Amino acid sequence: MAFDFHTYEPRLGHGLTHDPFNAIVGPRPIGWISTRSREGGLNLAPYSFFNAFNYVPPIVGFASIGRKDTLRNIEETGEFAWSLAHRPLAEAMNQTCAAVPPEVDEFALAGLTPAPSRLISAPHVQESPVHFECRCTQIVQLQGIDGQTVPTWLVLGEVVAVAIDKALLKDGVYDTANAGHILRGGGPADYFTVGPEQLFRMHRPA
Repeated sequence: MAFDFHTYEPRLGHGLTHDPFNAIVGPRPIGWISTRSREGGLNLAPYSFFNAFNYVPPIVGFASIGRKDTLRNIEETGEFAWSLAHRPLAEAMNQTCAAVPPEVDEFALAGLTPAPSRLISAPHVQESPVHFECRCTQIVQLQGIDGQTVPTWLVLGEVVAVAIDKALLKDGVYDTANAGHILRGGGPADYFTVGPEQLFRMHRPA
């Protein structure tokens, strides 16, 4: 098969209507991160630069582009929670994208309930069927190939507690296909979900 490539160097611009980078690296799971400040204020924000990075111990991470309230709260307390943003909570998740002052509680803004966590002070989203409780392990400021730092921080945390709605456990296996995960696409407003129609199975070679 012959391809007709559009090529570009990111430092010189992509020459397209919308930057394709996010669309190519995707769809990406959403890290719906909740934190509590040292003074007790709550923050809830979705991060599309989010993923899992290690099995044992389980480590998840997200990138804060700019010094946002989430990053500052984690620097102060060392804790954060992740809650599954699934299809029934899509509109609420979108509300928590709003750029609001630090004193604004995004839980209240989106009509969500902050539920106490077991092992950390940061609450999770009560309406979400799955959540992780995390303790920060590293915060790394990113840098380019020229060695210059960029205003983006990678936040990594060990998952110290997990809660899963039993309805999403089928014979002891988490039912990703029917959980309704929201995934971020690359366009200005593109999101995706995972469903049974996308499921196929392929075992690793022995």
